[in-house]
Amino acid sequence: MSTLPQHPRIVVTGLGAITPLGQTVDEFWAGLQAGRSGIDRVQGFDVSEMPCQVGGEVKGFKPEDHMDVKEARKRDRYTQLAVAASRQAYLDAGLDTAGLDPFRVGCLVGSGIGGIDTIEKQNFRMFEGGARKISPFMVPMIITNMASGIVAIDLGLKGPNYGIVSACATATHSISDAMRMLLLGEADVMLAGGAEASITRLGYGGFCSMKAMSTSFNDAPQTASRPFDKDRDGFVMGEGSGVLVLETLEHAQKRGAKIYCELAGHASTCDAYHITSPDPDGMGLKVCLQNALRSAGIQPQDVDYINAHGTSTPYNDRGETLAIKGVWGEDAKRLKISSTKSMTGHLLGAAGGIEAIACIKAITDSVIPPTINYTTPDPDCDLDYVPNQAVHQPVRIAMSSNLGFGGHNGVVVFRRHEG
Repeated sequence: MSTLPQHPRIVVTGLGAITPLGQTVDEFWAGLQAGRSGIDRVQGFDVSEMPCQVGGEVKGFKPEDHMDVKEARKRDRYTQLAVAASRQAYLDAGLDTAGLDPFRVGCLVGSGIGGIDTIEKQNFRMFEGGARKISPFMVPMIITNMASGIVAIDLGLKGPNYGIVSACATATHSISDAMRMLLLGEADVMLAGGAEASITRLGYGGFCSMKAMSTSFNDAPQTASRPFDKDRDGFVMGEGSGVLVLETLEHAQKRGAKIYCELAGHASTCDAYHITSPDPDGMGLKVCLQNALRSAGIQPQDVDYINAHGTSTPYNDRGETLAIKGVWGEDAKRLKISSTKSMTGHLLGAAGGIEAIACIKAITDSVIPPTINYTTPDPDCDLDYVPNQAVHQPVRIAMSSNLGFGGHNGVVVFRRHEG
């Protein structure tokens, strides 16, 4: 648990999202509110011989819309997505490098896997033509810190900068670390989030081999991701990027920035249980949720909404339900809980970025997005998962939880800004 003081207050002033539901925050949020699935049969390569054949691809993404064509050729797709989302967030925040001390603006945009598309393509080139065919840009294209590095080059950010890698908790941990840096006074502004582009033959095939992905809904892709439903049978891979602009309240007010909400608290723990399976008792996540509440200085009953990790795997959703019950007890049944992965698929290291945005928009618009494809209740998952339709109600405090292979747990807490 963070023991850092809660002052200065940290606020969110910019949002950027590239998702299977659209390439702007507005498109993403409209899709979530409508309960629209962004999942379809994978188009990027032939999946006919794979057990899972569906995914949440970003349709129609053109890197040249976001960067110089020559530069785009030297960037892996995950970095291209990161740059596009970061530019959105930067512009949305109304930031102007000319008016900032660049050494006080940092960037933590992580990735769970990094440039796997480049690894795959360069591997083919080597086997077909020998080592001399390997691109001189291969190494900077694949390393997982490069999203943060390229975003910094693109926007002229010279403050704290590195890449966090904690599997599917990456973006949540990036947001947490960025908050910590702001609290410590190491920066005035931080861009934070995640990017992932692992729907490639190698990445996708690897998860298929693990038997972690859904295989029962290839003929009805939009129904494949069904968190907390009794008939869930695995996750659906997605891709994209979600980035927030965080800054101290004092800095935001000084420059007259619009404020979405406050980032009130955060926490991280580890299950220390298994390389891929979450703790079946949910103990690691339970303590993470408790520590995040303590970090934010709020009580469990103060929370209105949890955007759950909710991967649509049997083990995750059951364990996450137990963790929530362990913190809220009987009051857990009052909570609104949803998994927006039902519509986007699982963006792995980018998941926490776009799901943080879902929490923030829930607060600003008083709308809680649903869990779609929820048709058959599971006795082991017996909470209010906001089935199939969005709920309109005020949201003062929302939490986002994400878990990663290796037992990594991360939770962030957002609170309505009330001056």
